[in-house]
Order: sequence, then C-alpha cells, then structure tokens
Amino acid sequence: MLQRIEDIDAALIDRLQHSAFKYFLKYSNPENGLVADTSIGGVPASIAAVGFALSSYPVGVERCWITRTEAAERVVNTLRFFAEARQGEERHATGYRGFFYHFLHMDTGNRAWNSELSTIDTALLVAGILTAAQYFDREDDETETEIRELATFIYERVDWRWALNKGDTIAMGWKPSSGFLRWRYHGFDEAIILYALALASPTHPIPQSCYDAFTSSYSWMMHGEQPYLYAGPLFIHLFSHAWIDFRGIRDKPMAERNWDYFRNTQVVINVQRDYAERNPGQFVGYNRNIWGFSACDGPPPTRRMRGGRQPKVLGYAARGAPLGPDDGTIAPWAALACLPYDRQAALDGTKALLTSYPNLLLEGGFPGGFNPTVKTKRPEGWVDDRTVGIDQGLVVMTIENERSDFIWKLMRQSPAIRLGLERAGFTGGWLDGIEPEEVVRKFG
Repeated sequence: MLQRIEDIDAALIDRLQHSAFKYFLKYSNPENGLVADTSIGGVPASIAAVGFALSSYPVGVERCWITRTEAAERVVNTLRFFAEARQGEERHATGYRGFFYHFLHMDTGNRAWNSELSTIDTALLVAGILTAAQYFDREDDETETEIRELATFIYERVDWRWALNKGDTIAMGWKPSSGFLRWRYHGFDEAIILYALALASPTHPIPQSCYDAFTSSYSWMMHGEQPYLYAGPLFIHLFSHAWIDFRGIRDKPMAERNWDYFRNTQVVINVQRDYAERNPGQFVGYNRNIWGFSACDGPPPTRRMRGGRQPKVLGYAARGAPLGPDDGTIAPWAALACLPYDRQAALDGTKALLTSYPNLLLEGGFPGGFNPTVKTKRPEGWVDDRTVGIDQGLVVMTIENERSDFIWKLMRQSPAIRLGLERAGFTGGWLDGIEPEEVVRKFG
C-alpha cells in the first residue's frame, strides 16, 4: 500500500529530528551535562550547545526518545555543574560574574581554547535552562524541584548590567587577560533573546533604553515591494526564534512598519531561495530548492574548484544572502530549520538535498556545511566531517515548533521571557491574549 505524501513527509521529518536529538545523547558528558561543540573527537564543550540540549531533552521526553526520569537526571546534573563550577577572574575558571566561557573542557569544565566569556552563548545556555525549568514542573518530584531551584539561582546570578561595560548596549564578551571585547550587540542579530533575558533579570536588569539602542541601527532592504529587516546569515533569523514565538508580537521598530519578526523570517527564506536561483556566483548545485546561507564551516583555502575556477573560499564564515559573503558553501541543515516559517520551502529544500546528494548525511544528520563546487571525487564536493551541536539542537527545536508549537508554548508561559519582551516594548499577539493561530489567519 502506498503511503500518502503527507505520511512520507512526516516520517522523513521524524527521522531527521530523532537523528538530531541523538547528538545530545552521544556527544555529551552525562556526569556534568556538557555537550561537545562538534562530533569530532577531543573538542571542548560549547555552552550554547548545552542550551540547545537542555531545550531538546523535553522534546525527547514528549517524543518517547528518552524517559522523563532520564531526561530530568541529565538536566539536574547539568544545572548542578553550572551552579557549582568556579566563577572567578582566573583564566581557567568556568565563568565570571554569572557568565560562562564560550568553550569548556568536557571533563573538568574549565575554560578551553582561550575562549571569551560569551554574553550571547550564556544567554542561549540560560534560555535552555529556563526551558527545562518550565517543563520539569512537578512539585512532588525532588529532582524536578531541584531543577527549578538551580535554574533560578543560575539566572539570577548573571550580572547583565556589568556586561554593558558603561555603554548602552551589551558587550559581546570579556577575557581575563584583556578585559571586554570591543564589539557590542547592536543592530539586528541573534541577540533578541539576550536582551530579553537581561531586561527581565530580577537581580541585575539592564535599562529598557538598552533595547532601544540595540534596535536603533536596524537596516532594512527591499525584496520586491516588501521591506524587510536585513541580516544576511540565516541563523540570525532563527536562533532567538527557536525559543520566542514572534507571531504577531511587535516591538517599536516592527510596529512602526506593521511587521513582525516571524513574517520577516518568511521573507528572508524567499530572499535566500531567490538568491540561490539567480546564483550570481555561478556555483555548482544552487537552485531554488538547494539553498541555505548561514554561519558554518567551509572548505580550506587550499581546495580547488571545479572547472578550474579560483574564487576565494572562506573556511568558517557567516555566509549570507543576498549580499554575501558566498563561496559556494551551503549549510544543509538550514532549510530544515525553516520548517515552522515555510513548511513547503523547507520540505522541498530538504528533499532536494537528499535526492541530489544522497550521501550527504553524517550519522543520520546534516553536517555543518558542504560545497559541491569544490573538486572532489564525490558529487557533494567538500563536505564538513562533523555535525555541530547548535545546528542539531536548532533542528530539534524548530521541527517541534512546527509539529506541535511545543517550545513556543512552554516559553510563552515563562515569566522571564514574557517580562523581557514586555520591557523591550513588545505588544500584541499572545502577549495580549491572542492565540498564535488567530495571528496567522489575521496577518497571513
């Protein structure tokens, strides 16, 4: 008996989501909850990957991929580690002022790779912590009670105000040897979740004016006749959105244009697809269904291109559309992660990748990137030899938001998320009691 197309699509989505979830079971340290940055052996943990893992464990429970007891044990071990790990100015500590270093040694949890104390990665970690605390809500369960208590402690300890470094926007990071990095989060990027958490802090809140400063340098472009908020790399339009349901809610810049971040992501998907179809760089493989320009690994500069071409290859870079940079490298997980925003485009893109490049998957999941223009013996060209923790977590979360609204429902109930959005000036939609489904019908 033939399966209906809908059943085939559902089976594919379930298989890819489950494979992405398995990353956190295979590449984590169950004793301290740390999650490896990538699947390459010996790499340190990424605190952002831990945040995505903590958000994915509840999905695994609901999908019966892990028991609630097993998931709660993983979560509580993770939170105990971050609550108890060394906070101090010494260079081998785990964190300072409530923030954590971007990369940590998998076994000891000490700072790795001379990495920075990262404000955005701490925010992604805290978002995962709050997701887990929202889900594990049983009052008669000692482990789940401890999860909620530890989550409160970790969140309240973060000194968001210190991270302003006497400015009006949040600094990207700090190092014990040199102090604050000179870069800040201002202009549209992945940091809405960072500002929301900082604004809502019960202990170290930043002023509301900081969010106004963050949005003051937004850059808008046109796609056809539609203005949209520009940022080239696709992940910027997906990361905060994995936790925050932006359907119908608007801050001041969006309200002024009768727009919202959810619809903005929908337009960005079309921008990416149109760019791939035009293919101004004449790279191999690009078409309307094979796209995905984002931050990812790419081929090293020594690799040769097909046809004797000599474009500059970028290694790791935040690729984007329509202004680049672009070297023929595609982030293959990107289309799948767009499922809640444009289901058909995401399905068409995912199936086109798997049809054109059937050997692309690694351990059942999409690698960090691939470049079919690079000359190799396989049609995929250069393929990243690793899967990446944050990519896999994003896939788990966004697929679940499309399937059931699960993460969005949880975080709509989070006091920190709601308060942070309200202090940032967001109104409308579910913040005003309008169900998201009604928003979609009303605003398209």
